[in-house]
Amino acid sequence: MEFKRVNNIAGWIVFAIATIVYLLTLERTGSFWDCGEFIAVSYKLMVPHPPGAPLFLLIGRIFSFLSFGDGTEVAYWINVSSALSSSFTILFLFWTISMFSRKMLKININDKLNAEQTWLIIGASAVGSLAYTFSDSFWFSAVEAEVYAMSSFFTAFVFWAILKWDLIEDESKANRWLILIAYMMGLSIGVHLLNLVTIPALGLIYYFKKYKPTQWGLVLTMIISGFLVILVNNLIIPGLPSLAGSFEIFFVNSLGLPFGSGAIFVGGLLIAGLILGIQYSLKHEKAILNTALLGLTFILIGYSSYAIIVIRSNYDTPIDENNPEDVISFVKYLKREQYGSRPLLYGQYYTAQPTGIEDGPAQYVKGEDKYEETDKKQSYTYDAADKTLFPRMYSADPRHIQRYREVANIPEGQKPTFGDNVEFMVKHQLGWMYMRYFMWNFAGRESDIQDADWMKPSDWFQDVPQEIAENEGRNNFFMIPLILGIIGLVFHLQKDKKNFAVVAMLFFLTGIALILYLNSPPIEPRERDYIYVGSYYAFAIWIGFSVLAIAELLKKITGAKLAAIISTVLCLSAPAIMAQQGWDDHNRDNRFFSVDSAKNFLASTAENAILYTGGDNDTFPLWYAQEVEGYRTDVRVVVLSYYNTDWYIWQTMRPVYESEAFPYTLTIENYKQDGLNDYLPYQDLGLKVIDLKQYLQLIKNNDKRLRTKYASANVLPSKTFSLNVDKEKVRQLGIVPKGMDSLVVDKMVFSLKKGKSAIMKNDLALLDVIATSNWERPIYLNNTSMQQISIDLSQYAIQEGNAYRILPVKNPNPRMDFVDTEIMYDNLVNNFQYRELDNPDVYYTQDYRNFVLNHRTSFNTLATALINEGKTEKARKAILFSLETMPDKAVPYDYTATRTVALLFEIGEKDKALEIAKTIGDRSVEMIQYLTQEDIELGMELQRNLLVLGELQRTLNEYGEDELAQKYEEVYSQIVSGLQLNRRNM
Repeated sequence: MEFKRVNNIAGWIVFAIATIVYLLTLERTGSFWDCGEFIAVSYKLMVPHPPGAPLFLLIGRIFSFLSFGDGTEVAYWINVSSALSSSFTILFLFWTISMFSRKMLKININDKLNAEQTWLIIGASAVGSLAYTFSDSFWFSAVEAEVYAMSSFFTAFVFWAILKWDLIEDESKANRWLILIAYMMGLSIGVHLLNLVTIPALGLIYYFKKYKPTQWGLVLTMIISGFLVILVNNLIIPGLPSLAGSFEIFFVNSLGLPFGSGAIFVGGLLIAGLILGIQYSLKHEKAILNTALLGLTFILIGYSSYAIIVIRSNYDTPIDENNPEDVISFVKYLKREQYGSRPLLYGQYYTAQPTGIEDGPAQYVKGEDKYEETDKKQSYTYDAADKTLFPRMYSADPRHIQRYREVANIPEGQKPTFGDNVEFMVKHQLGWMYMRYFMWNFAGRESDIQDADWMKPSDWFQDVPQEIAENEGRNNFFMIPLILGIIGLVFHLQKDKKNFAVVAMLFFLTGIALILYLNSPPIEPRERDYIYVGSYYAFAIWIGFSVLAIAELLKKITGAKLAAIISTVLCLSAPAIMAQQGWDDHNRDNRFFSVDSAKNFLASTAENAILYTGGDNDTFPLWYAQEVEGYRTDVRVVVLSYYNTDWYIWQTMRPVYESEAFPYTLTIENYKQDGLNDYLPYQDLGLKVIDLKQYLQLIKNNDKRLRTKYASANVLPSKTFSLNVDKEKVRQLGIVPKGMDSLVVDKMVFSLKKGKSAIMKNDLALLDVIATSNWERPIYLNNTSMQQISIDLSQYAIQEGNAYRILPVKNPNPRMDFVDTEIMYDNLVNNFQYRELDNPDVYYTQDYRNFVLNHRTSFNTLATALINEGKTEKARKAILFSLETMPDKAVPYDYTATRTVALLFEIGEKDKALEIAKTIGDRSVEMIQYLTQEDIELGMELQRNLLVLGELQRTLNEYGEDELAQKYEEVYSQIVSGLQLNRRNM
């Protein structure tokens, strides 16, 4: 059988293996983080967070057509699009390794291959592609609806296509491949920009084919490649819309033409220029110019998928982030302006203090008949002595500053040096934020706990606590993939320096260069290993080449064909161990709690409620539940961080589904961005308390008394608000919990939280809704939004499930949880969903375990309140229901179990209390001893386990279990004393 046919069949077999693996381990619903949002906006073609992913949405929408029934299958089929994107990535990786292998073996395209060569090439391609199939980060993205799987497909296709181009001698046919590559790059812009960083690697392949390599030729190639990256990333993607925006403002504001005229003019000018240029190149037979212009044209055709963002935004879809419905707002959307910027080549240290404010370009928004200038974009200026080249330690966030000091050993109050800056980059950004992730994929991972390290040889056979040993995220590859990759890397360097440079460039640009470009802060809300999968792709190519290297050694002992077979079998141990170790923690089958926990938030609220959430992970699963599964669409979910923008507040002023428009006293003019109410600092004007409704009227009327000569915006004249309450109306509405009639107040009084000296726009809007709704609209906050707002509403927040309702009912004992036990019991026991939380065969990551923790906390809160009301039997039912629904065998007990132990003693379940106490106590002792003896840097884990042990021994003492209490107290005291001694000796 000819090699081409064998190569194709083998590639499709590996594709089939990857597809089966990903479909078997696929998540059936919306995962945490951005997946819920992406599924929702794909299903209804809405507008996601900047900079958007329009092609991903369109493809997701097509896959959603395969679902039937009530919408619960939509997520599965959109997840399938990621699975297939990933398996096609594996297919093109197989063929990429195959082409590179032929070059290393010096086999021309028309040469016939013998059995040994066929075995070697197919074996190398299978080993490398299967290793990538089962790599931790790539597998993670393959089974959820995120952009990274589809982005990997485009990267793999483009890299394979340039190698195909390299083999074609006919220039006219070869140029078609260049145009195809340009088109695929244009399409990839509508998914993710990662594909662009492959351009320098592609540039090397082009240079090596067309020219004889020289030192200056390589330099010039890199310069041209870098220019092409800048051309697409800076000049085409945001540059063309920015140019259109400039013409738009001139045409509309200066010439009085209608909206859109400037954008149409620039679009027409661009199309005419391309047509004339292509005609010129054809007429004068300028092949390079023709190919370049056609390539640019097809990049723009691919990029045109972004039109869907503007089109759908103009339909005011329920999810319409940033509202990019005109060219001006679209440019801001593309540039991700809401996320701010990070200094790259020159900027301030974290110790720098602003010396002034610098005005930038004017900002415009669409008005009634022209674009109105709102304000100039402003930025802080810093003294040159407080700035440095290549700043890595720039963030003034106190948590980030603490981490900077820990990593670089900088004493408090001391200004960092450039050496400290470089040390942080090497140790943390390159070491911790990249090399640790790299080793996760090719050496192994200690656990799925946040900040877990990679598996070093000293960890392979070490006795570890049960909590770590049984953690499905603990994967040990015995460094086999890493060693094979290094062997393949060295072999590639020796045999084919040109193509080694190509793969090495891809490895560098999608890994280390990306780390340097992103300049991430030292603390991230989650692990970001999936960003760097392009570099793992390149390393997988070298893993494949290890087959060739080992076979070359073996054929000195055995025959060539046998050497090829043995080498392939030996090297297949890498993907085999990766599959075996990684299956349990990548298998997402029967996992539903990301959606169930979202539904439980919504189920915690009354009809037509407003629910404020803190951030993305709180919100996106809720959007999925509403938009895709149609669950509780009467509830309006408000992301508190978005609530600082005028476009988002405007969106709450319109009805959506069964949810009515929000009641506001202030108008959208009062909430305009860069206006008087973005940030309202406290200024002592002699008022101890200010009436909230009067304050809102002052703002609405633009009262000059709220602006002093020291403030450019409105101020907050008091740190304490009051709000009069119509008690009779409140009782008539029937919103007062049973037994709390006496707690209804005539006047609510609440203040800024301790340490706060201002309110933000989102605080103002929340206060506006509370004051204006007159208690006719139920208002809820979840735990994170309660923490994030600047006002302390805790004394008026009544828990009804996993959310807190704000009512004019004052907690008589602030030290006790304020609970509507009747509603909360009904919600937790009857209305909440807990699918598969009792199934020990389902793997729950730390994200899922944290949401289970939240639910266990709610049960503890409910049981405590019921006991205080004398309803012991009902409390007993609630706690036992919790233990049955979320058992330790499926989701291990967390620190909330210490409170559960006390409650079990309280309700007479002594045996169960002791059983749980011994379980969590022994685990904590084991974990504490491990963490302290091994000097492992998991400070939060050590602190958590010490808290468990301390609380547990106090509970056991209280209920007369002195012997067990003493056992835990001894360990606790010994460890705490040792830690204090170490601090004194530092």
